[in-house]
Amino acid sequence: MASDPKDVANADDNSPIQPSRRSFLKLSAGVLGALAVGEAPLDALATERTSPKEKPNLVIFLGEGLRYDELSCAGHPIVKTPHMDRMAREGMLFRNAFVTNALCLPSRASLLTGLYSHSVNATGNEPAEATANLKESGNGPIPHDIPLVSDLLREAGYEVAFFGKAHIKHGLQDRYWDYYLGFNGRTDYYNPLLTEGIAGKFSKPKRYEGYLDDVVTDGALAWLEQKREKSFCIFINPFAPHAPFYRARRHLDLYNGITIPKPATFDDDLKGYPGKPRAFAEANNKIGTTILADDNPRTLEEVAKDHYAGVVDNDENLGRVVDLIERSGKLDDTAVIVTSDHGFFLGEWRMYDKRFMHEPSIRVPLIVRYPRLVKAGTTCEQMALNVDMAPTLLELAGAPIPSRQHGRSLVPILKSESPKDWRKDWLYEYFEYPQWEHVRPHRGVRTERYKLIHYFKLATFPDEPEEFELYDLSKDPGELNNLYGKPGYAALTQQLLTRITELRKETEDDLINT
Repeated sequence: MASDPKDVANADDNSPIQPSRRSFLKLSAGVLGALAVGEAPLDALATERTSPKEKPNLVIFLGEGLRYDELSCAGHPIVKTPHMDRMAREGMLFRNAFVTNALCLPSRASLLTGLYSHSVNATGNEPAEATANLKESGNGPIPHDIPLVSDLLREAGYEVAFFGKAHIKHGLQDRYWDYYLGFNGRTDYYNPLLTEGIAGKFSKPKRYEGYLDDVVTDGALAWLEQKREKSFCIFINPFAPHAPFYRARRHLDLYNGITIPKPATFDDDLKGYPGKPRAFAEANNKIGTTILADDNPRTLEEVAKDHYAGVVDNDENLGRVVDLIERSGKLDDTAVIVTSDHGFFLGEWRMYDKRFMHEPSIRVPLIVRYPRLVKAGTTCEQMALNVDMAPTLLELAGAPIPSRQHGRSLVPILKSESPKDWRKDWLYEYFEYPQWEHVRPHRGVRTERYKLIHYFKLATFPDEPEEFELYDLSKDPGELNNLYGKPGYAALTQQLLTRITELRKETEDDLINT
């Protein structure tokens, strides 16, 4: 989340200190603290080369608000991401990957469960009573009768570890992890307060010296260097480029003197947001407003450059993890998945943040490298969702997939089998209101060609109208021309509204009947 004061780092103004593996190991407790400093532990992993496991190791690198087009392998003209580019070059790049709710907590819950946020007590970052009066659901925790993919992988014989931002109530510390080093919604960017867990037992949070994402990655590297008999599944969740957008010291000068192109719609607010409904125009997630001024970026250049620097931070730390696994000789036995919890507006319609069902907000990167299964240099145009991650990981591991799943395994696509019955459309949902960015609750359907967004009425806000946006993405990928209510589109609109109703039934959505 980009502007919720309850969800941002209270970063201080101390001079940044570059973290090191040595300082991390000195401060760490328990298992990690017992490791020797240096590269010697790699020998433990190297001994496994002669007896490869049948089950692949799994690395899930979950970015915080990375845009689908913010990588150099996706054609970005400014940001350079050589390590993510390598994963795409040696694996599969999905060009149409989306999240079903573009908000931190709901999206992360869906990735971990394979279920829509309305099904797992995770409709927003705020409690239910502060989220559009959704008394049936809220901000977690995920009910314990719903297993996380990590729970199921552990049952299947994996060691499971978590590093970084959890952002699910209780910080995922109500679940078992073989190792855990993380925080919930926020911590300091410099000298962060983190909680360590070993074999399901969690110690009190303590301070670690250095830049947050580097410290978290140091912990992941130390854990990966341990000798183990089982395959591992490791979640690495960086915090950058989350507001307040503090950079690592090495990136403070990055992009100085670089011109940031202004999006074509940046000045649409001066024209009254032509074609957009009130729900869109009256939202608060605008660059340069005074709403939550301690967190709000003041200029396009500020937010874009800081966001780009965060992406570079992610890329460098991914590279460190991949390099370690490669030096151990186990990279080709490891499925590496790179994705994000949501996208991010970078000046489109003068917006930042996410939440809305527009493409910059809902589209995310998705890269899978696993040469035992995935042909190098392939791309996928079919629509993948965050709810697909859990069943995909389970099938990769050869583990049973629960019968109640809203997502589908991507393994057939990774095998280049192109299943003929793959989804042609999907349901989007957003509920948190009126908190923080004043983005109205809405649902929608996104097909391969069309998108219909429905801002539904709430009894608790009777003065706010029911509104719609309709786009033909094949002709209007920038979502500039709202076709709702225009001659010739009544039948299409009704067809898409009917499809929303059908998709709600398929995903067991009776949260708000509209």
